[in-house]
Parts: sequence; structure tokens; C-alpha cells
Amino acid sequence: MKELIKERISALRSKMQDAGIEAYLIYGTDPHLSEYVPEHWLTRLFISGFTGSAGMVIISSEKAALWTDSRYFLQAEEQIQGSGIELVKMRTPGYPEPAEWLKINLKAGVQVGTDESCISANQYRSMLQMLDQSGIILKESGDLLNEIWPDRPALPDSEIYEHELRFASTDRKTKTTAICYELEKLGADLQIITSLDDLAWTFNLRGTDVECNPVFMAYAAISTTETTLFIDDHKLPSGLKTKLETEGIQIRAYRELADFLRNLPTSTRVLLDPDRTNQSILKNIPDQCTIIESLSVPCKLKAIKSEAEISNIRQAMKKDGVAMVEFLYWLENKLDNITVTEYTVAEKLTEFRAKQPDFKGISFFPIVGYKEHGAIVHFHVSEDNALPIEKDGFLLFDSGGQYLDGTTDITRTIALSELTSQQKTDFTLVLKGMISLTLAKFPLNTRGYHLDILARKEMWQHGLNYGHGTGHGVGYFLNVHEGPMSIRQEYNDRVIEAGMVLSNEPALYRLGEYGIRTENMMVCVTDQSTGFGDFLKFDTLTLCPIDTKAIDKNQLCLEEINWLNHYHKRVYDELKPLVNNELKAFMKELTKPI
Repeated sequence: MKELIKERISALRSKMQDAGIEAYLIYGTDPHLSEYVPEHWLTRLFISGFTGSAGMVIISSEKAALWTDSRYFLQAEEQIQGSGIELVKMRTPGYPEPAEWLKINLKAGVQVGTDESCISANQYRSMLQMLDQSGIILKESGDLLNEIWPDRPALPDSEIYEHELRFASTDRKTKTTAICYELEKLGADLQIITSLDDLAWTFNLRGTDVECNPVFMAYAAISTTETTLFIDDHKLPSGLKTKLETEGIQIRAYRELADFLRNLPTSTRVLLDPDRTNQSILKNIPDQCTIIESLSVPCKLKAIKSEAEISNIRQAMKKDGVAMVEFLYWLENKLDNITVTEYTVAEKLTEFRAKQPDFKGISFFPIVGYKEHGAIVHFHVSEDNALPIEKDGFLLFDSGGQYLDGTTDITRTIALSELTSQQKTDFTLVLKGMISLTLAKFPLNTRGYHLDILARKEMWQHGLNYGHGTGHGVGYFLNVHEGPMSIRQEYNDRVIEAGMVLSNEPALYRLGEYGIRTENMMVCVTDQSTGFGDFLKFDTLTLCPIDTKAIDKNQLCLEEINWLNHYHKRVYDELKPLVNNELKAFMKELTKPI
């Protein structure tokens, strides 16, 4: 594989020379700026061999570099070793940002190329400004990889389907009316919707164009006078197309968006999200139009789940909880009798979920890490690299499901043997962080970075930390990672609001030894109003036992013990009617008070 990567880089450099550019920027996304992309757009993987979901590659005439975040440092080092590509650790002291790296390695006056359809308007603007300061020219060079990728997968063309109203809970007309209302408040006539999950939510449609994410390749333009969906005809069943057109939704081909934009009336005020719209789309809007830059309206609206959606999510959580308990029971009873590997665990997690009603697939590829593999934050397990699991140490598994009534994401770390005092302390510190964030009460207009310290404080007191965020938004039968809010140390100006569903996943990783992560999903709800303002809190959604064998009870305060015991009682009470007597007894043992 390493030699193949070297051949591809050499072929790309030949194309770069023909195009008169000294470096080529590969952002590793698609024209919709998706985190997870169809195979056709796995450009970062193609040129580097790195399989992570985040990162950027720069190939210059003499050097090559991959930027990725702390979730993937170990994985990236292993996957690019021997390829001639250096690893640049993002948000890490001593490592340059991409523009700085280009300044260090290139001379003033040279040209740098990129595919403008796969870079956001904001990223392009920022890179343009920074390179301009260094005398380096950024130019549109098109998709050079297409010329060296003879067996490149075709664009996905799977048929889409309707997310029935009994699950979606709000019809398309109500959603587009709400979008238009927000546009009017912002002084805009029209919004171009480019993010695939925004589209799927707005139109109550789902697809299978991207693994694990029930989305489809399309664009939309929504204005106060008309709604247009840009999607290829063959992707729409005839009955569904007729239904959409009857509702007043115009259907145009996927590739007609550029013509639509170029022909906009010059008086049009276009709302554009510069973080979710690629530079190529921006360039197609006539200069005479007014651009209003703002967060995508569907992104903002769908982040706040309705009461009906939250009620449905709770049902999905019960199904997911049953699958998790069945898995735990299977593991408990099979580990001594058959060979179990990390890969087996990943397959079994999916198998038990698949038995549940309305299951549509996994929400991401399971992350299963035994012993030292647990310290690889987003370890991608395969049959080839899977460790056999024995009754010793920690096993971490992070997985989730896509159900018609919700998306799930859960991590549990379990003890397979007696633990050392350090292992128990580490596990307990992670649990204390998760409980602390769960119990948070905070005023309106609080942002995620204000709350992040609650999950880290106990670890910081011991000189410990983790490199990734604490919480991400979760979609409603949509992407498992959903913005615009987050809970992490880095600044994010989006406030946490009632109705938002987020993960809560503090962690601790000891390289070469083990990893620990405990993750629940939670929904933000109203708490109380006082003379000091209105307050919010979190309500846990996930229903699955936490391994009490790994806890040092002496390190928990009474409030934390009470929370854990109450949580376990709730898990047992809510899942008990859904499992057989054998599982009921097993679950009773797992959830007994400490």
C-alpha cells in the first residue's frame, strides 16, 4: 500500500507540474463539505492511505503532509508510515498550520492549487488572505485527482425514500415555512442549502449515499416564493417525485444548481452559510446579488428537537439499550467458550441492534479497543488488525444505531478482570466528569466551552486530560455528528438551548496500555426561572448499565453515588418490560446499587 501511495503522489506531482502549481491542497471532503463522504470523494484516503474522518493533505513538489486531530494521531502515524507523508498534529504546540507550512516550504510568487468545490467559502477566504501575506497565489485548479484515479468510484445513485410523518413529526410545508420566516427576519430572499443533513431534514427524505448517514446527494434553494430541489430524476421514485411536485416543490437536475445561481435576479438577497457552502457555489452567484452570511437556517432549526422527536428518540434509546444489554450478556457468557476478537465485538454490536424494530443501520463504524487499542481514540478495527479478547484489563466499545425514530451513540468501557488501583482511579475520574456535566444547571445563553471544564476538572486535579471534545450534537435519524453546538474547550459561539441533543463523553487514554471512555446522550431541558434568570439542565437519554466493578466507590461523593444508583434503577425499570427473564436477572445484577 505504501508503494501505491508513493506512485499516486508522484502521478499527482506530474499533473501539478502541468498545471503550473507548486502545491495542491486536499481537504478530504465533498462539494457538500460532509464529514463522512461517498466513496467517490474519499480523496484524502486515496492520496494518503489515512482512513480517518478528519484531516487535510498538502502535496508539494518536494514534500507531503497530513493534518489531523488528536483522535487520530496514533492511527495516522501507523497508516502513513513509510509513505513519505509527514504527520502534522492539529491544535498542538510546535506544529504549523497549513498556511504556515506552505510559507515555510514554498517561495513567494508560486501558485498553490485546490478544488474550489471541496473547500468552504470561509476556508478559501482565510487561506487566500494568509497566502497573500506570504506572496503565494491560491488558484482554482480543479480536481487533479480525477486524472490519476482510473478506477474512481462513480457518484452514488441510490434511490431515496420518505421519512414518514409519524417519525418525522413535522411536514415539509411547515418546515419550509419556518425557514422562510427566518429568512425574512435576516433580510434574505433565498437560501442555498448544501449540507446533506440539512436537506434530508427539510424535505423529510432519507437516502443511502453515505455509509452510516441516511442522506443523499442533492442541493436545494428555498425562497419566500418557491422551493427547488436539485436531485437527479433516477434517485426519486416516480410516486415520491409526483408527491413532491404536488406540494409545490420544483425538481431540477443535481448539476443545474450552477445555472440556477448564475441566472438569479441581480436584486436577490442570498443567505449563505460560509462554513457550509463551497467556494465554487459562491463564485456562481452574480456579483450584483447581495450575500448575507449567516448560519444555515435548517442547521439552526433542526438542532432543536421537537417534543415529538424527543419522545421518539426515547423509544429508540430503549431499543438500543436492549441491544446493548443483549450484547453484554452474550460477551459475559461467550468469552470463556469461543474466540472473541475486537472485530467479533463490532459485528455482534451491529447484530443485536439489527434485531430491533425500525433499525436502518449503524450510525458509524464501531470503535472497539481492547487493552492498548483502547488508547487509539477512533480505532478502526478490521479482521486483520483485531486483537483477541481475554479476561484481562479494559475493553472499550463505542457504537450507535440509526433507527427511524432516532440516532444513537454510546460508549462503555468494561473491566474483564480485577483492576489495578490506577485503572480504577482512571475509570472513576472519567465517570465523575460524565456525572458532573450531566448534573449541570446553567443560565440561558451558556455556550458549550463554558461547560466543558465540568467534565475535565477532576482529571485536571490529577494532572490528566483528553485531547478531544466532550460533547457533539446528534441528529434525528441523521448524522451522528451534528452542529452547530458542541461542548469542547475550543471556542464555539453557539449557545446550548432546550431541545438540543448532545453526547457527553469524557475520556482518558494511556498510550500503549488502555483507554477509558464513558458516553451517554442527553437532551437539554428547561430547569427553573428565578430572580436571576431562566436556567437549563440536561436529561440523560441513553439507557445502558455502567460497569460498577471498575469504580472506586471511595472516590465518589454522595451526590455522584445517588446519581449512579438512580440512573441504574431507571435503566432497569425502563428496559425490564422489553427483555426476557434471563436478561432481566442479568440486568438486575448489573444495575444493583453501589
